[in-house]
Amino acid sequence: MDIQEMGAAIRAARTERKLSQGQIAAMLGMSRATISGIETGRIAEVGVRKLMALCAILGLEISVGQKRQYPTLQELRREAHEKKRG
Repeated sequence: MDIQEMGAAIRAARTERKLSQGQIAAMLGMSRATISGIETGRIAEVGVRKLMALCAILGLEISVGQKRQYPTLQELRREAHEKKRG
């Protein structure tokens, strides 16, 4: 999963819980712009503690595993999309 996929998952969880970016930011002591940047993937470097706190509030978890040998369907779609634009 890349940073944009994580951001999309975070945004989906937040909207599912009917929380605004401002509400989440206030709960975590972050700026709304930081939450927005995480959700859109504009912040390429997100601290692990920030990400863990954000996921905890939204009922998400972070997992680490071996990188897959074969690309996922999402990776293949992204690659195809980039080729079309390219």
